[in-house]
Amino acid sequence: MILHGYRRSTTSYRVRIALNLKQCAYEQCTHDLRTGAQRDARYLALNPQGLVPALDIGDGTILTQSPAILEWLDATYPAPPLLPADPTEAAIVRSIAATIGCDIHPVNNLRILDALRADFAATPEQVSAWIARWMTAGFDAIEPQIARHGDGYAFGATPTLADCYLVPQVYAAERFAIDLSRYPRLATAAANAATLPAFAAAHPDMQPDRDLL
Repeated sequence: MILHGYRRSTTSYRVRIALNLKQCAYEQCTHDLRTGAQRDARYLALNPQGLVPALDIGDGTILTQSPAILEWLDATYPAPPLLPADPTEAAIVRSIAATIGCDIHPVNNLRILDALRADFAATPEQVSAWIARWMTAGFDAIEPQIARHGDGYAFGATPTLADCYLVPQVYAAERFAIDLSRYPRLATAAANAATLPAFAAAHPDMQPDRDLL
């Protein structure tokens, strides 16, 4: 398999974690988002949306959108599972992941921040306030869920889909100097997961494109 992504892309990061948890062998193809490489015609032929990640699964099929890729990985490589067997517990894990994947990340990704700067002349301070607004709103919702359902990780005592989303989002929060002291359970869960080999190997600083700042 070939993972098309970028080291600091949190969506690529979450897929790397899942691939590592499933012990799937894969190569990486970097598309530098800062230079607009994801809009290159060759990449658009693979993924017309021009976003990362995209996963070439080796039979001519290109999977896009990290939630779909993660669901495919869990169905195709069921061990270790990313979701609990109990449907209610699985729904809770999905809700934590969706808070990040639907409510935090989309309004804070690079193309949105670029639009704020280019179309609305947002200052660096205004962009930082925008990022903090949506990250803290999402973390405010996730903290009590982890307090209720976590046992060392975001849900329960083993890493799940929720941790695949949480660890990259905490990485992004730290990059943008978001105060995590309000979220002790969230921060602890992310720190615990980040020490696991599958998560550590997925960290942006461990990727082939780590020299791209």
